[in-house]
Order: sequence, then structure tokens, then C-alpha cells
Amino acid sequence: MTIQNGALVLIKVGNGAGPEVFATIGGLHASAMKLDNQALDTTNVGSGTWKQLLGSAGIQSLSISGSGLFTDSASEELLRGYAFVSSVNNYQFIFANGDRVSGPFLVTSYERGGDYGAEETYMLTLESAGTITFTDA
Repeated sequence: MTIQNGALVLIKVGNGAGPEVFATIGGLHASAMKLDNQALDTTNVGSGTWKQLLGSAGIQSLSISGSGLFTDSASEELLRGYAFVSSVNNYQFIFANGDRVSGPFLVTSYERGGDYGAEETYMLTLESAGTITFTDA
């Protein structure tokens, strides 16, 4: 198995129209994706000494976080607006190897900043707010 490059993750957000059109927000230079599978404990008196879990029955959630650069000021304004009103929107995350995660997300954390004479950066966290689709490259 070869080591995968931790390259840019592209973020796109949908406009809610039908068919939905996705606009590029920017890229995450540093990123993390966390999938949580809540376990459903089915342990009972007949289980003996081992815990029993029921597969495919618990609640799943996906969190994507990172930092990067906006493509332009309109992208920053769009994302900031969604963060301020706590709206759920459809997003696409496209990874360097071509994998794609898409579905409804809520911006749960949004930060922006920069040094004088340098580019402005952003840091954000998005949490899944419905069914998520993962597509292999």
C-alpha cells in the first residue's frame, strides 16, 4: 500500500435549486474527517461476559474540519452567511484521490483570520445533518 498525499480537499456548496448547482467555496489545506458509528448495545442476561452490539443499527454522524483559503470574497460571504443563520445546506467534499463525500451539513464552527501582508485563512467544522453519500474515485 502506498502512502496517500494529504493534498487539498475541495469544498462546494449547493444553491438548493433543482437541479442543484454547486459553487466552489475553497480548499482545505489541512483537513480531518471523523465518522462516528453509535453502537446499539444488545447485551442481555444470556450474553455471558461479552458485550453484544447490533451492527447497522446505531446512529451515524460525519464531521469534516480543516483550514484553508477562500477562492474569492463572494465564497467567504456565502459560507459566513450560512454559519450565522445556522442553515443546513448540501455540500460536496472532493478529496485529492477523487473520493467524494456529499450531503447536508451544518457549519458548527467558523473562524477566519490572517496576518498583515498575508492571505486570509479560514477554519471550519461541518457536521452531517442527514444522509451522507461517500463515492470512491
